[in-house]
Amino acid sequence: DGGTGHGEGGERGERGVGLGFAVLFLLPAGTASVTSWLVAGLLLAYIALSVLTVVHQTWGVRLGGDPVQRSRVVAWREGFGLLGVLVASVLPSQFGLSVTSGVLVVALIIGIALLASAPRSQALRVAATGHWALPWRQARFRRLLVVFLFNGIASAVPATLVLFFVRDRLQLPAWQAAFLCTYFACAMVSVPLWVAAVKRWGLARAWLAGMGLAVVAFICVLGLGPGDGIAFLVVCAASGLALGADLTIPGAMLAGVVQRAGHGNLVEGLYVGWWNSATKLNLGLAAGLALPLLALALAGYAPGQRDAQALWALGVAYVLVPSVLKLIAATLLWRWWIAAGDEA
Repeated sequence: DGGTGHGEGGERGERGVGLGFAVLFLLPAGTASVTSWLVAGLLLAYIALSVLTVVHQTWGVRLGGDPVQRSRVVAWREGFGLLGVLVASVLPSQFGLSVTSGVLVVALIIGIALLASAPRSQALRVAATGHWALPWRQARFRRLLVVFLFNGIASAVPATLVLFFVRDRLQLPAWQAAFLCTYFACAMVSVPLWVAAVKRWGLARAWLAGMGLAVVAFICVLGLGPGDGIAFLVVCAASGLALGADLTIPGAMLAGVVQRAGHGNLVEGLYVGWWNSATKLNLGLAAGLALPLLALALAGYAPGQRDAQALWALGVAYVLVPSVLKLIAATLLWRWWIAAGDEA
């Protein structure tokens, strides 16, 4: 967003995503190196998606407003994003790649058309207003990012391990789709509920409530074993409700940090860029550390193992690690925002 307005940047991002999808799934006959082709497609798709995400979120931050208005903007964005996740997860398995590709093409055309008619904001002039490290000079941004990192890793660890937990601990691989759909559907329907919570309690207290709900849901998993599918569906529903808070509130708090710093309509893209880097760091740390931690430090678990010690290790990693991280995030949120009287 540093050199273009939101509409232009969004259009380029959507075109890049479409091209990356085509490279990934429309492999030409006789391709010499399938691996190289797929790597190129993934790089193209994810770089374009990163551009699109930063521009889209920067647009939301620039809209500003009071806490309720900011949470409402984020809620609409993330709610439709979750709807897209649900649709994208169902289409390939139920209707095949041809229908999925067709839906993607139509969605991209509609998105580009809407962006072409969207209001044009002035381009961000980063060089004139500050250095790329400008957000790090703001104590409130640093503190919010620390809370976001602890909370994000706590959410990413069980997301990384859930399929192993379902297959080896619950021994219900046929229920995977039901668990995931319940989780994301409950997250989607909870978004307006969290906006109402923000209106009643404020951003920080509402997010704290979401963290508490997540910890309760994690702890309930400890007693589950083979065949406990219904109970885990309830846990997925509660976790999904908590996810709604994670999707709705931190982005609204970030917009408040930008406003309080006096950087509205100036360098929002810098803040959002660092924010998205932290999001990717959360996922990368969870994916890169969860299974090695299980294998090396916690009783030698590996996918497919079902002996008591290995399943105990899996439960510890799935439940206790994210619970501890969530509690750390909650403590910092309380100290830096609620106890300090700062409601973002």
